[in-house]
Amino acid sequence: MKNMFEPGEQIETTIVAVSDDTVFLDLNAKSEGVLDRAELTDADGHCSVKEGDKIKAYFIGTENGEMKFTTKISGDKADKSMLENAFRNGIPVEGHVEKEIKGGYEVLIGNNRTFCPYSQMGYKQKGEAASFVGKHLTFKIQEYKNDGRSIIVSNRAIMEDEHAKDMISLQGKLKEGMTVDATVKSLQNYGAFVDIDGFQALLPVSEIALDRVDNIGSVLKADQHITVKIIRTDWKNERVSVSMKALLANPWDTAAEKYPAGSKHDGIITRIATYGVFVELEPGLDGLVHISEMEGIDRNSNLSKLFKKGGKMTVEVKEVNKSEQRISLMPTTSVEQDKTTAKYMSDQSDNDEGYNPFAALLKK
Repeated sequence: MKNMFEPGEQIETTIVAVSDDTVFLDLNAKSEGVLDRAELTDADGHCSVKEGDKIKAYFIGTENGEMKFTTKISGDKADKSMLENAFRNGIPVEGHVEKEIKGGYEVLIGNNRTFCPYSQMGYKQKGEAASFVGKHLTFKIQEYKNDGRSIIVSNRAIMEDEHAKDMISLQGKLKEGMTVDATVKSLQNYGAFVDIDGFQALLPVSEIALDRVDNIGSVLKADQHITVKIIRTDWKNERVSVSMKALLANPWDTAAEKYPAGSKHDGIITRIATYGVFVELEPGLDGLVHISEMEGIDRNSNLSKLFKKGGKMTVEVKEVNKSEQRISLMPTTSVEQDKTTAKYMSDQSDNDEGYNPFAALLKK
């Protein structure tokens, strides 16, 4: 029977049946592929697959008319001919990390002793030796020499392949403009790293809230669950930026209606510049009181000595420019002062029948 596949060729197919010792694969032909059930069975004897499941496997050859497949080469299948075939065709092999030796680790694959350099153990950076010794891991054979007496393997190559597949999957799932759930993993001065489906994205400090965030720890905590919008993706460099602020209503959309010219408002001083003072009317909406609007204050005055960040200031709106997102303000008497004055004038008008020069002056 002529083989449909080359040794080492990977296929993705459907499981058509599972027996006591064999998993049967659909090959879209009269014959079926077979795979050792033990490969997919845990220490308690539970098989991880069932009829109808999709599976990826490697063709390893034909035996007694059956087309045999494996998910990885290990145990009694790991004779020298199979390891050479795995080397030539990129088939994963499973090995036991026996011990740390000079330059790396000794790995036992079946009855074959192989070598894994430090640089090829784990993904991107090596861990402590003790964290690998004694473990069963998957490797890719990098070198096969001297009839199998010299074999070099890499766990990192397997991890990189899996990572690349994960990145392709994430690219299909995470798109700019999407709203997703995330979990805060760590806090930095410049923002927070958040977990989205196993991928760490950056939430810049400027994208947390509408108003300025000086202490990120006062707003977010590790392990906190948040909802964010994906605002930038750079899959080439594996970078994704997200925003909480983008999900909030933009206060500039209604600024002109809420703060018409001539209206008075109590605000908080958020920033002091040489040319004026910025006053927050609501989160994300600051206006400028220019120094020229401050009565009795010289243009050369040091405003940081006259005003304090976080202090209160009552202002009157001069103009709202929505397109440039600017609000011009001027200092004025507080709303409370106006109410007190109005009440005093009303009381004077009700109680005094004669002419009151002070009340008359207030009415001007």
